[in-house]
Amino acid sequence: MADRYVMSIDQGTTSTRCILFDQRGRLCSVAQREHRQYFPRPGWVEHDPVEIWRNVRRVVPEAMAHIGVDAGAIAAIGIANQRETTVLWDRRTGLPLGRAIVWQDTRTAPLVDAIRNRPGDEYFLDRCGLPPSTYFSAPRIRWLFDHVEGLEERARAGEVLFGTMESWLIYNLTGGIHGGLHITDPTNASRTMLVNLRTLTWDSELLDFFGVPRALLPEIRSSAESYGEARALLPGVRITAALGDQHAALFGQTCFSPGEVKCTYGTGSFLLRNTGTELVRSRNGLITTIAYKIATEPTVYALEGPMAVTGSLVQWFRDQLGLIGTAPEIETLARTVEDNGGCYIVPAFSGLFAPHWRSDARGVVVGLTSYITKGHLARAVLEATAWQTREVVDAMNADCGLPLRRLKVDGGMTSDNLLMQMLADVLDVPVVRPLVAETVSLGAAYAAGLAVEYWPDLEALRANWHRAAQWLPAMDPERREEEYESWRQAVERSFGWVRPPRRPSAP
Repeated sequence: MADRYVMSIDQGTTSTRCILFDQRGRLCSVAQREHRQYFPRPGWVEHDPVEIWRNVRRVVPEAMAHIGVDAGAIAAIGIANQRETTVLWDRRTGLPLGRAIVWQDTRTAPLVDAIRNRPGDEYFLDRCGLPPSTYFSAPRIRWLFDHVEGLEERARAGEVLFGTMESWLIYNLTGGIHGGLHITDPTNASRTMLVNLRTLTWDSELLDFFGVPRALLPEIRSSAESYGEARALLPGVRITAALGDQHAALFGQTCFSPGEVKCTYGTGSFLLRNTGTELVRSRNGLITTIAYKIATEPTVYALEGPMAVTGSLVQWFRDQLGLIGTAPEIETLARTVEDNGGCYIVPAFSGLFAPHWRSDARGVVVGLTSYITKGHLARAVLEATAWQTREVVDAMNADCGLPLRRLKVDGGMTSDNLLMQMLADVLDVPVVRPLVAETVSLGAAYAAGLAVEYWPDLEALRANWHRAAQWLPAMDPERREEEYESWRQAVERSFGWVRPPRRPSAP
C-alpha cells in the first residue's frame, strides 16, 4: 500500500487543485490552476463549467507526473467542491446551457425577498433546514427558468440536467454523454433548498414550490461509497467520495464527535459544529445541514454559520484600495498600530449571512476620524473576520447549550498569525491549526480512502491529525465585551442601507 495514493480533486471558487495523499495523510503532490471569474452585472458572479472541466483534465496528470506515477497507483478518487454553485447542461450534448451561477451571486434577491414574506422562513426551515437566501441553489434554478426562454419546458421534458460542481465533474469523469453518472451526495444536495433533511430525498412539496421537475435532479448517493469507475483521465480508477468543501474540511479536521468545531477561513469563512446523528434546529440564525454520510451508516448532521466576506475583504483592501501589494502584507501593516483606533468595517458587500441573513445590509466603515491611518484600517479588516466569527459562535453556543471549548482552523487566512490571535482573544478559547493545512482536499481523500479500505476506520484518520500551532486568549474580558458591543452597533448601521437615488443631470 505504501506506493499507492488517494487522489483528491478540490474544485474551489477561484481554482481547481489535484492533490495526492499517502496513508499517513501527507500531501505528496499538488497541481493547481485558477479559473476566470465573470462579473457581468452588479451582484452577478459566474464561472465557465467547460473551463473548470478543462482545468481538471490538466491538473490530474500534472499531479501524477510530479511524483512519477500513473493511474495504477491511485487507490480511489474523492471530490470536494464549492457548494451551491449551479450548473445546467444539455442531456443530449453534455454541454452547459450557459455559465454556472456562483454561490456568491445575488441576482435572486427579489425572489428571495418575496418568499421570505410568503410562505416565510419557517416553511423552509421545517423542511430543508435552510432560510430563504440568495446563497442556495433552488432560487437560481427558478431564476433561470423565469429568464431563459423555453428552459423550463425542456427541463420538464427531461432534456436538461442540474448539478453542483461535483455532479458536473463526476458526470464528465464517468463518460459524459456516453453513460456518465448524474449523481450528488447529501452534503451538496442539502444546500439546494430541495432536500428533506430527515429522509435525504428530494422533497415533493419543495419541488412543487419552486417548480423544479424531478427529472432535472441527480440521484443522491452517500458521501463515501463506490459510485463507479472513471472513463476519462483515469480509466478504471474508482470514484468513491464527494463532499461539499466545508463538509470535507470538517472531515479532514477529524471532527467526528458531537461538539467538535472547525472554521475554514478563505474567500468566505464557514464554521461547522458536528451535532452527531441529532438534527439540531437552529433558533439563532444558523443553518442545519448534513455533515456527512458514510456508506450505509447513520447520517451525521451539523450546524453551520457561513460568513460571506472574510478573505475577499483582504482582496478588496489590496485590489480596490491598493493599500497593500500582497495579501500577507496586511498583517505587517496591521501590526504598525496597537488597536483599531475606534474604526470598524462591516463587509456586507452583498448582504450578511449567518446569523443575520440580511440581504439588504451593505458594507459600512464606522468610526472614521482624522486619527485613522491605513494601519488602523488594516487592523479593522482583520478584526471584521474575528467579530463575525464571534457572532456565529455565540449563536452556536445558544443553540447547543454547550460553549465552544476549542476551535480548529484551516484555510489560507490561517497563515496570518495576528488574525489567529485575534480569534483566540474574541472567542476566549484556544485556536489550533493542523499540520496539514489542506483540510478540504484531505477530507475528500479520507472519505474516498475509507470507501475502499485504504484507511480502516475513523480512528486511523484521527491518528493522522497533528497540531502545528496554537493561540491562547490574552485579551482583557472587559475590553473584549466593549469592543464586541461596538462591532454590533456597526452591524446595525449596515442594515437596510439604501443608496440615495442619483440626482438628474443638468440639461
